Amino acid sequence: MRRNNTPYRVKRWRDAMTRWYVKRFVATQFDSLGSTPEVAHPRHLVIFGRHIHLGKYAHIICAPDNAVRLTTWPDKQHSGEIRIGDFCLISPGVRISSNRAIHIGDNVMLAANVSISDSDWHGIYNRIRPFRCSKPVVLENNVWLGERVIVTKGVRIGENSVIGAGAVVTRDIPANVIAAGNPARVIKAINPNRRMLKREKLFEHAEHYFHQQQELDRYLLGNNGWLNWLRSLIKPGRQD
Repeated sequence: MRRNNTPYRVKRWRDAMTRWYVKRFVATQFDSLGSTPEVAHPRHLVIFGRHIHLGKYAHIICAPDNAVRLTTWPDKQHSGEIRIGDFCLISPGVRISSNRAIHIGDNVMLAANVSISDSDWHGIYNRIRPFRCSKPVVLENNVWLGERVIVTKGVRIGENSVIGAGAVVTRDIPANVIAAGNPARVIKAINPNRRMLKREKLFEHAEHYFHQQQELDRYLLGNNGWLNWLRSLIKPGRQD
């Protein structure tokens, strides 16, 4: 579709139903869930396993053709754990899989199709028994992973660092740098003394933020008519 023909009241009703679905069916799958999560297309958020924690003001964007997956797997010695901090953004196709521990700090942004795993899942010589090669992964506060980044076992990425799209991170990345490539290497430094606006700034006055979002919907959708919306569902044209 070229434009959104949805009437404003329908959008408000859908948002209310999404919040109800998240509270009723999604929240119960986390071991802990912070306040005010926003989940787009929550039916395509796949959660499997125990010890999965998500902080407050999380924003998870799922898509019907690109689900978000958070998965933990136990073995005889360990049980996987995923801890995601406050104010984090998780985009379509993100996959986080843990056999040991994956800790993600506050204000972290994960672009589409990022993959984070703390295990090789099988050994090079023993491919029968899984979970033989696992080491914890840590993403410190305000890390940003670009599209299709892969983070492997045992990696720590330092605060504020950015990983370029398509990079494969196989070793630690220090704080306040930009890294890219396969394997990822530092290509630029970030000035830690410059003012940096983090996602938590959006929610400094949370009521005002959500009111702005509502007013934006009203501005964009307020003139959409019911008949034109129904027509666009049945027989869309070039103007749709």
